Amino acid sequence: MMKENIIKIFQDSFRENWGLPAVTDYTDSKTLSYADLARNIARLHVLFNQCQLKRGQKIALIGKNTTSWVTVFMATITYGATIVPILHEFNPHDVQHIINHSEAVLLFCSDSIWDQLEMDKLKAIRAVISINDMHVLAERDGETIGQFIRGLSSRFRHTFKKGFTRDSIHYPDIDNSHVMVLNYTSGTTGFSKGVMITGNNVAGNVVFGIRSQLHRKGTRCLSFLPLAHAYGCAFDMLTPLAVGAHITLLGRIPSPKILIKAMSEVRPHLIICVPLVLEKIYRKQIVPMITRNVMRWALAIPYLDTKIYGQIRKRLVDAFGGNFEEVIVGGAPLNSEVEDFLYKIKFPFTVGYGMTECAPLVSYTHWSEYIPHTAGRLLPGIMEAKILSDDPVNKPGEICLRGENVMRGYFKNTEATDRVLYEDGWLHTGDIGTLSPDGTIAIRGRSKTMILTSNGQNIYPEDIEAKLNNMPFVMESLIVERDDKLVALVYPDYDAMDATGLTRDQLPETMEQIRKELNSLVAPYEKVSAIQIVVNEFDKTPKRSIKRFLYS
Repeated sequence: MMKENIIKIFQDSFRENWGLPAVTDYTDSKTLSYADLARNIARLHVLFNQCQLKRGQKIALIGKNTTSWVTVFMATITYGATIVPILHEFNPHDVQHIINHSEAVLLFCSDSIWDQLEMDKLKAIRAVISINDMHVLAERDGETIGQFIRGLSSRFRHTFKKGFTRDSIHYPDIDNSHVMVLNYTSGTTGFSKGVMITGNNVAGNVVFGIRSQLHRKGTRCLSFLPLAHAYGCAFDMLTPLAVGAHITLLGRIPSPKILIKAMSEVRPHLIICVPLVLEKIYRKQIVPMITRNVMRWALAIPYLDTKIYGQIRKRLVDAFGGNFEEVIVGGAPLNSEVEDFLYKIKFPFTVGYGMTECAPLVSYTHWSEYIPHTAGRLLPGIMEAKILSDDPVNKPGEICLRGENVMRGYFKNTEATDRVLYEDGWLHTGDIGTLSPDGTIAIRGRSKTMILTSNGQNIYPEDIEAKLNNMPFVMESLIVERDDKLVALVYPDYDAMDATGLTRDQLPETMEQIRKELNSLVAPYEKVSAIQIVVNEFDKTPKRSIKRFLYS
């Protein structure tokens, strides 16, 4: 158990950083100071008391990243209730299932999402409250929560007769063993499970972030990942709020154009992102530049190539605001070609490894010590790992984890819990990798996606997909097994086709050439027998991972 109590960490931070900016909505520049945030949290605590909300009861929360979203999340956990953050990309049927399965009694929801839901289908919900302006959208017969909200300002003044000051911030004693977050995954397997994340799991992540100085008092971050996901939640919200950093919430789809503009304005000190962001910038901006004939000639000249790479690095750094210390990539594997190029030009990035079941961080290394094609070192004193292999350093096996960050289990699903979390505390991740003596993890793929050939060869489709995705006119791909042969499903890059004048009729012939080129780069047992063109973009999880189960 972590010795640091996570609730007291926030209590102390809000007091110490009272006058500093805490959270800003990028779209309207609305900023809450730590004093404002603490005051709004206290108002919700007063409301929860009036509603006679019990500690441990569930509050569901769904909507885009806003200051109100952050307020509800922090108010819930510092009160002692359990927050159920729901990704706003989920369809209404899944949202209603999660609300009911979690046994949530209150729902905080954006107005636009509420239009797609039905109160009659939400079994235990007492009231639905808008996170747009905190009015009641719906409530059960006999409930008076709307009345409580209308009189909340008066009740708040009565509770804090001498005014709300930093000394008024006093949160209850809540043990780290308390289930703080119930986070529903939406993985590539098609099943959604409620991950029980305790205060200790959160403390393990946040304390590591504090010790590693990922964020510091007065630093800035731009949050564009969904805070309902464990990755963004831990390092774009919880860790910054624990140290007095300033969070700007993008609140919009992070297209490269929007993201680069926001980066230049916010100038963040740390950037938390998924591989897709870097891969898009590499494919759309860097590849066209370095593949021009003149540039290819220049890059072949010693010393001149170093200067050119330095200029590209500067352009990339400037595109990300020019003030950051490092970019931390996580959530999915980074394309190997992109990774090799970024490492070659000394771009300050690192790749970490995590999963919702670890709230989420497992391993991380500062960019200056990062080893390419690995996922960093295990968090010292917090996490340990073992590989189910007779040679863990060289022969991949399933990665098993144990430590402070490992979840309590899956809510109301002991069967699923028992399949992955053993009595000795080891979490069987389903990920395949190796482990070096210094604790550095290298991920090879998922055990569920690994293809075992008839001659006993283990094939990791992600490795082949990474090579195929770097081919011209390939936007994304998926390797599947059909009749004991490997087939590549490819969603073409139509923009690239249009730019070069390639017609739809020419596409099959072009893909056949790509298949031959791909097969020259892979092992004999990894050769692809055919490329099948997929007309529409692959269905994905909110984390932008392809839902493989739909195509296998």
